[in-house]
Amino acid sequence: MSEQYICIGCGVKIQTEDRNAIGYAPQSALLKEAIICQRCFRLKHYNEVQDVNLTDDDFLKILNEIGKRDSLIVKIVDIFDFNGSWLPGLHRFVGNNKILLIGNKVDLLPKSIKHNKLMNWMKQEAKELGLKPEDVFLVSAATGKNISEVAEAIDKYRKGKDVYVVGCTNVGKSTFINRILKEVTGEGDVITTSHFPGTTLDIIEIPLSDGKSLVDTPGIINHHQMAHFVDKRDLKIITPKKEIKPTVFQLNEGQTLFMGGLARFDYMTGGRRSFVCHFSNELHIHRTKLENADELYKNHVGEMLTPPRTEQLESFPELVRHEFTIKEGKTDIVFSGLGWITVNEPGAKVAAYVPRGVHALLRKSLI
Repeated sequence: MSEQYICIGCGVKIQTEDRNAIGYAPQSALLKEAIICQRCFRLKHYNEVQDVNLTDDDFLKILNEIGKRDSLIVKIVDIFDFNGSWLPGLHRFVGNNKILLIGNKVDLLPKSIKHNKLMNWMKQEAKELGLKPEDVFLVSAATGKNISEVAEAIDKYRKGKDVYVVGCTNVGKSTFINRILKEVTGEGDVITTSHFPGTTLDIIEIPLSDGKSLVDTPGIINHHQMAHFVDKRDLKIITPKKEIKPTVFQLNEGQTLFMGGLARFDYMTGGRRSFVCHFSNELHIHRTKLENADELYKNHVGEMLTPPRTEQLESFPELVRHEFTIKEGKTDIVFSGLGWITVNEPGAKVAAYVPRGVHALLRKSLI
């Protein structure tokens, strides 16, 4: 029987098979005196926190536990995918703990967006979703924008308590924590993790100067995120990396737009008008006549209309139709996790198609 090694950083059992699973270390690490897993190694040497995969049950246990502790909760959402990256039900678990809401990836939004307006919009949305944050911030973890003011706010609101950082997968939570760490510690040996009762996963605790901790909880998988329906290689097509350039389409009644093969937009009635599309610059938008749309999709999804890829079609969910009548001007039709289309005048009748399980919704225009 092979000897069982334990990581000295986090106490998790070491395994050498699965690079993406908890406790992975390369074979060569086992020869060292002090054995540490790759996740701890990266945290220790590069100040990098790595995401791990968790089941819903694991996550609920962690949330329950956070609610019992007297702490500040920092919730990260992806501002480009606000609804898709929202953690439903968080408000039921937080107890009396205060929450800071951080919108990440603000660098992806068109420069024309007014930040104050966006922060008010976030407060409003959060309230409708049952959460009353103490404060709202916009940051870019990738570029470091506004990180120092968030670090100050965290220190102000925590009042000497522990800080828990929560968020979905793909919202940039690890990058955010890494930025905060560099801001707060300058460097320093930050590695330390603790077990929560009942979870297989170790939570990373980063000591703060007053003996309290900044705690990184694992990224939660939100099953209606568009990212789950694309091949890993195509994530870079739907996930913008730089500022998105809005595209304007002048449509007549009875025209259709396909966003790759992932989503579809039908314009039924309302006269000739323009629609402003906000999607990743890499995603190809194809225009066609409504009467040809079904046929086109059937014949070309996976080829001309991609992602998804041809080899994914077997398992790719059908597109579900959601019909909307636009009653107010300046409305966004949101394709959760992909982007949105802005309609400036009321009176249009439209339909949005998204994979089964993904949300399509209307909201007041962001821009």
